[in-house]
Amino acid sequence: MGPDANDDSAPRNDDARLVPAESLLAPPRAKVRASVARLPGHWFIVADSRELGEVPIARTLLGVPLVLFRDGDGKPGALLDRCPHRNVPLSIGEVVEGQLQCPYHGWRFDRKGTCKFVPSLVGGSVNKAQHAPGYAAMESDGFVWVYSTPNEEPTTVPYAFPRLGKGYTAVRRRVEANSTMHAALENALDVPHTQFLHRGLFRSKPRGIEITAHVTRSHDRVVAEYIGEPRPTGIVARILSPSGGVVTHFDRFILPSIAEVEYKIGTENHFYVSAAMTPVSDFLTHIYAVVSFKVRIFPGWLLAPLLMPLGLKVFAQDAELLALQTRNIQRFGGEQYASTEIDVLGRHIWRLMRQAERGDSGKSDELHEEDVKLAV
Repeated sequence: MGPDANDDSAPRNDDARLVPAESLLAPPRAKVRASVARLPGHWFIVADSRELGEVPIARTLLGVPLVLFRDGDGKPGALLDRCPHRNVPLSIGEVVEGQLQCPYHGWRFDRKGTCKFVPSLVGGSVNKAQHAPGYAAMESDGFVWVYSTPNEEPTTVPYAFPRLGKGYTAVRRRVEANSTMHAALENALDVPHTQFLHRGLFRSKPRGIEITAHVTRSHDRVVAEYIGEPRPTGIVARILSPSGGVVTHFDRFILPSIAEVEYKIGTENHFYVSAAMTPVSDFLTHIYAVVSFKVRIFPGWLLAPLLMPLGLKVFAQDAELLALQTRNIQRFGGEQYASTEIDVLGRHIWRLMRQAERGDSGKSDELHEEDVKLAV
């Protein structure tokens, strides 16, 4: 039994003086100094399409609890996971006649959050206060994507994973990192740490070979092309190209949260990782990765069962290190980084993320280019 509807002290969703629910729900900033940017107006993956069936599921994006469901046409919907009536989680409800039904009083909502039916209501009308904040949702590349600003019609579409064509094998995985999204992105696109953290798997001890990273930053991405890089000496690289050779290597960050790593050795050996990262909360990042590869010697179906455990081992090492980094940052009250020029992409990623958080597209920025020397 709750507060009386006639009691002025009872909380009322239709009180115009109250802050909108979606503003109240955004969690407060972390109490430690951390590279956290909350990016409005962008698409993020919240589920594999196969995870979303006839039963609603709960997800979290940027600290905001959401409920996902499919309407009568099978299209995904995403709403704030809170019924506006008595704040019950909608994710424990069910889909009835293509609408999400709250399990408490049976209110029903369409995939945009509009309240379409209130049982037992006679002669009354449903007003805006009874609607649930809705987030645009769509399916693409086998994933469910949600737009991070509620009650807004997007003018953009989600990132499209590269389709590399005949002869390629593609493998998908979802993993998670207990870190800020910025830390996970920088880690995925960082070369120097691989000689230590992944020694033997991806690279060996430093050989002192000087290479050049040519960095290009535009309004929505930053790309590093590594010039003069020999084939890495770890077991993964030896499997991909047993005969060695000079590598064509690109690392890319694309707003809001995409990390791409591409290696080519000759014309027949190609390895391409596309990772779409989702900030579940300030210190939890989900990573949806598509790994595509083609090699001259082995068919992909034979190579995949060998490569994927090695790739997951590399990520497990990264994930463990990122969790330790996060714990230590929190223990000391925040980040206090000392960087050098061979931390090639981290500062550029952060610049683009901060611009996106402010709603500044950065299109007025001039194209930035620089060369960085480093040894591998």
